[in-house]
Amino acid sequence: MKRLAIVVALLMLAGCSSSTEKIAGQVVSCESITSSTTAKSIVLGCLDGSDGASINGIKGPAIINVWGSWCGPCKEEMPILRSFYEKAQGKLALVGVDVEEASIKDGRKFVENHGITWPNLYDADGKSRAYFGMGVPVTWFIAADGSVAYKHIGVLKSEIELISMTSKYLGVKL
Repeated sequence: MKRLAIVVALLMLAGCSSSTEKIAGQVVSCESITSSTTAKSIVLGCLDGSDGASINGIKGPAIINVWGSWCGPCKEEMPILRSFYEKAQGKLALVGVDVEEASIKDGRKFVENHGITWPNLYDADGKSRAYFGMGVPVTWFIAADGSVAYKHIGVLKSEIELISMTSKYLGVKL
């Protein structure tokens, strides 16, 4: 009987442990981001080191997720964004914006370690604050004409929440 109790206790403890499985991401080019440039454009580079895009000129339907590798809530919502992106590809653009990093290498490592496979802009000098404001995570919903349809401040709680907001604010059904 004692052995059974020990086995059950060990199984319960093992079930409570966190997964150490890494889901490989990839730093991808930002060439797929559709944006226009004006005199008031806020142009950011791409996390892969190539040319980026004008964040205030991104055409939708698109979702812009602002994150930092040092941000705990940003890490929490990455599985939600990963699953969402699998369903949303071809229906809308998903663009990440990495902000307030000590080094571009930190952002690249975060992408690779958290399974991110969509383009990510990199704000090396904080100029996106004029557009996004302070604090992360923030998720912006961009309409087809480039206007901001909605701004969600804080962590995304579930994929269902993200799908619902995408339908409500962008008219995109997944």
